[in-house]
Amino acid sequence: MKLILYSKPGCHLCENLQEKLEEIQADSNSPCQFDLEVRDITTRPDWYALYQYEVPVLYKCGDRSLTEEPIPRPSPRISAYQLEQILQKYW
Repeated sequence: MKLILYSKPGCHLCENLQEKLEEIQADSNSPCQFDLEVRDITTRPDWYALYQYEVPVLYKCGDRSLTEEPIPRPSPRISAYQLEQILQKYW
């Protein structure tokens, strides 16, 4: 499984979500195993136009599918454990 995080520099919500995703990713006992790709929306005009007011935006891609499926943005106050529970629903 692959997760794509659309982010931008200086976005504290983005940084917070990325830290929690990396914490889950580093836990070898986690049932949510994924590759994380962070995409900086300021590097492409099309991404910026889509997400400039929406970041952080999280998508999942299946192993065989290139289709990105959105995952609802979690609360900034959510713990890594709670985020992991949410991610399990999308596996």
